[in-house]
Amino acid sequence: MAKKGKGKDKLKKPDKLKKSKDDKAGKASKKSKAVKASAPASFIDALRVDDGFVLADLDPRSTPGFDGDKADGEAALAARAGEIGDLQERLYAESKGGGNRSLLLVVQGMDTSGKGGIMRHVVGQMDPQGVKYTAFKAPSAEEKRHPFLWRIRNALPNPGQIGVFDRSQYEDVLIVRVHDLVPRATWSRRYGQINNFEAKAVEDGTTIIKVMLHISSDEQKARLGERLDRPDKYWKFNPGDIDERERWPDYQEAYQAVLDRTSTDEAPWFVVPADRKWYARLAVQNLVLEHLERMDPQWPPADFDVAEQQQRLAET
Repeated sequence: MAKKGKGKDKLKKPDKLKKSKDDKAGKASKKSKAVKASAPASFIDALRVDDGFVLADLDPRSTPGFDGDKADGEAALAARAGEIGDLQERLYAESKGGGNRSLLLVVQGMDTSGKGGIMRHVVGQMDPQGVKYTAFKAPSAEEKRHPFLWRIRNALPNPGQIGVFDRSQYEDVLIVRVHDLVPRATWSRRYGQINNFEAKAVEDGTTIIKVMLHISSDEQKARLGERLDRPDKYWKFNPGDIDERERWPDYQEAYQAVLDRTSTDEAPWFVVPADRKWYARLAVQNLVLEHLERMDPQWPPADFDVAEQQQRLAET
């Protein structure tokens, strides 16, 4: 289990997934192989940050919890696409019956790590009416007049909703730390403030899934290069991305500190290797599904006499 607010962490290595007899005999379809490949492993167990974890030791091209290839992964992603929407509807319905639970997906990562792809391919599987999406940019003048968690608190999901943070409160101990935007004493206090804030949100009924998309320096360079090679990608390129890239070691140190100090029992971190886009999308999809399945939202009972209303309807 993750230590509350401190301690280095490591990823548990899942057992290799077993193929069914039909797969070995070549009788199953390629799609069914992909579905079977994704089912036995828990992505929560495979990706959760635990004691002793060292970010630099995790291969960004690895695929913890899944032993298939790209085609298998894409098929597995498609096979479970409808399940998030079904569980989301149950969560929303539960809130209409008086439930107070919600879910919050926090997505962090270096530039080009694939946050946009997660939004399109995973969050895009959800009913937009039940999603509270917030992309955190540099704080506005009004936001700067408040404590750093003020804008985060205002963006938390309401009961029955799935909240999505594209970047988050962790910018205030990442970019702020790397660029010395506030005194060290200020950002150092923020780890504990974030832990307390998240513990209170969990106590109030919000399940928090914190995902770091872990990309390698070489893969980031390739993705930035693609944006410069293709006119249809120019709009995605920001010269400032290269400036940030020059601070790569500082960011890796800052991320390690985040994982060490804010992976708690209430809100653990999950580090997703992100050099393979298809795997990162599959992993985040399954992290959301597994958390929703553990929440097991329930349809609320009728607050009226069902038989009586059936009779009334029949008489119309």
